[in-house]
Amino acid sequence: MARIKGGLNAKKKHNRILKLAKGYRGARSKQYRVAKQSVMRALASSYAGRKERKRQFRQLWIARINAAARMNGISYSQFMHGLKLAGVEVNRKMLSELAVNDAEGFATLAELAKSKVA
Repeated sequence: MARIKGGLNAKKKHNRILKLAKGYRGARSKQYRVAKQSVMRALASSYAGRKERKRQFRQLWIARINAAARMNGISYSQFMHGLKLAGVEVNRKMLSELAVNDAEGFATLAELAKSKVA
């Protein structure tokens, strides 16, 4: 039986990595060994970034809610505690949307929270 050389498979593997490294600068997009390292790091970073994005959005929502709550004379923690005591189950994403787009609606929630905390 004849020996099968691995050249075609190696070329396919190299091209797959180099295609992922397209747009990288210098040797990172031209040389297989350097490109492979860059692509591996980029894929690891993108995985971590997808987890980080969720934390960053929650942080943004809390900052917006806190700013709006303080404009209504109550701190963020007191506001959230008051809502919990009042039985209002609105998540932070929706509360931040209210804070940005519907100031009157947010003010009524703030007054409700204030009355429950006091």
